[in-house]
Amino acid sequence: MKLIDTLQDEHVLIDRMLGSLRKYVDELVVGAADPDDGTRFAAFFIEFAGHYHHDREEGVLFDALVKEAELPRDRGPIYALVNEHAEMGSWLGEMAPLLERIPQSEDDRVRLRTLATRYSQTLWRHIDAENSVLYPESTERLRRYGTRELPDRPMREAEAAARDGATALLVRYPPIEDSELMRGEGCFMCRAHGEACDGLEAEWWTDLEWDEFFYR
Repeated sequence: MKLIDTLQDEHVLIDRMLGSLRKYVDELVVGAADPDDGTRFAAFFIEFAGHYHHDREEGVLFDALVKEAELPRDRGPIYALVNEHAEMGSWLGEMAPLLERIPQSEDDRVRLRTLATRYSQTLWRHIDAENSVLYPESTERLRRYGTRELPDRPMREAEAAARDGATALLVRYPPIEDSELMRGEGCFMCRAHGEACDGLEAEWWTDLEWDEFFYR
């Protein structure tokens, strides 16, 4: 399914930009980064990751899963992922002004590092959950209901500019990995598992699907 393939391709850039953001924050807190680049990072995550990528997930893919495949919106994977989008958006809104200036106090440095770590770790796990579980299952379920393609839209000017600006940022701030973050595939790697969602199989599978699974 072309839209899902496109969303997964966008994850590659978003994933790398999270590592670049962490590198930028490390340099900004010691006065070694250009605060103007903070505006560019904020634009990338607000415009491209948020207004473009997450908007199409929610407004096209998730809507199709609810309307076409008759999946619940008020619980399970869709509910958990939409809530994470909102939660990450609030952290980004709090972090954006801090990205655009060299911190002048230890409290500001700690706050910026805390927000950048929380935001990046959550979005990295979110990407893993969508790539390994949500996208493959969504493709299969939509096809069962006769939906083989979903509509997409072109990037708006601000979204395209934010994406294009990522190239220079990735060169200036080579992405780093978070050694404290465990990443991997499957629902059990998602922070919502066991809290806001009991896992895709428990939330979406029917008795017939479980019977077929055990029969195989």
